[in-house]
Order: sequence, then structure tokens, then C-alpha cells
Amino acid sequence: MIPAAYLRVYSPSHLTQARATAHSAWPRDVVRADGHFVWAESDIDDAFKVEWNGETLTCPRNGRLRMLEGILAFNSAHPGGSLLPQTAVQRAVDELASLKGRQRQARSHILTSSWHVPPRWFAAFDSDDQDLYNDGDDVSVRYRTDLSLAIDRISRAVDVIDQAGFDESIVEQVEDLERWLKEFPQDCMLELDYSSVAELFSAADLAFDDSVAQVRDSIDALEMLDYEVAGEKYAAVASRWARAQSLSYVN
Repeated sequence: MIPAAYLRVYSPSHLTQARATAHSAWPRDVVRADGHFVWAESDIDDAFKVEWNGETLTCPRNGRLRMLEGILAFNSAHPGGSLLPQTAVQRAVDELASLKGRQRQARSHILTSSWHVPPRWFAAFDSDDQDLYNDGDDVSVRYRTDLSLAIDRISRAVDVIDQAGFDESIVEQVEDLERWLKEFPQDCMLELDYSSVAELFSAADLAFDDSVAQVRDSIDALEMLDYEVAGEKYAAVASRWARAQSLSYVN
């Protein structure tokens, strides 16, 4: 399986109708395939369930919805390419429109990143949000925070990097994350889960991982127009994840 990290939004249970499944019972070895893709999730309409601040929260997986959105995102990232027949793309467009027509509140509660954690995800959290947990026989890392705090942090990051004069394409990536988060009610919880990406690091590396703090320090330095320190802090995060990310280009 391809290692992946996840950014998940958990909602109060009364806001979702998905069948909740205990976090520890999540299926990890279900594979489906068609003529163009292989993915490691079933199409069962279930959800993660966690306890957060004395309340039960759920994160609908919406596997089919996310797969269709992934096909279209892949196609948009490779315009004019021959990797996907236009008929397959159109089928995905039609099915996604039909799905959203039947379920007007349907939306992706989960973002997935293969091989690494995108640095912009770290900007939503504080170092105190970190939690090391046992994932079977291995150790992994997750961060959890109130969605309202995450949005404030991401909005600040957008303002800082925009005012610092970064390229529009970089600003847009963080703005896209901000827009996605703002689709959900403020009383939700946001979770960053290293999940199987943690397998690419030793337990010691995970225990001393300070990616969140370094991204925050980089943003703080940018706000003070200290580009040297901002670059050093960001480079430290990028370097930590460079080897893992580079594996996505291996055959």
C-alpha cells in the first residue's frame, strides 16, 4: 500500500448520518480497482468516531465521493494528457454531479496526501496539539485542534505569505485549504494523522518531530520580514519530508 497522511474534519454526531466506526477498527487492507486506478479503501459509507472534549464526533469517509474528486483533480493536474480517456473523466463528472444531487450536503471530510504531509497542513496546529499513538505494532503521530482555531491560524498564514510577496500559486494552495475548512461548522475538530506515512520514520524521529513549531516560526519570521530565519525554518521542514516525498517519484 502507498503510505498516506490524512487531514480529517470531525463533526458533532447529530450533523452527520454516516454509520460511525471505531477508529481502531478502520479497515486497512481493502483494495478496489478499475481500468485506470487502484485505491485502498472500500466504498462503504461509514465514518471515523472519536471522543473530543466530552463529545462524540464523527468523520464521514465518503470514499466514493473522494475517489471521484481525486480522478478529476488528477485530470486537472495533467491537462491534455493521455493518462485518462475523456470518457472516463466524463463518467466521473456525471457520477459526482449525480451523487451531490442526491446528497446536497455531501462533501469531503478528508484530505489525503501520499508519502508526506504537505507543509501547509502544519500551519493549522500548535505544538501542544501533538499526540504520539500506537498504530498496531508501530508508532504514529496525530494533531487535533478546534476547527475555529485551525481556521484562524490558516487565515493568518494566508495573510502573511500574501503580504510577503510570495507567488500567487503558493498563496492559492493555502487559500484552498482555508476555503475547505470554512465549509464546516465552527464546532468541529480538525485532525492531522500521519497514519502510514509514519512508517517512513523511526520512532525517535517521530518523537522529536517539530514540523508544526518550525512552520509557525517560519510564519512568525515572515511577519517580521525576517526572510533569512523564515527560510531556515521552512527549509528544515522541507528537508525532513524531502526523502519521504521523493519516494512518490520512484517507479
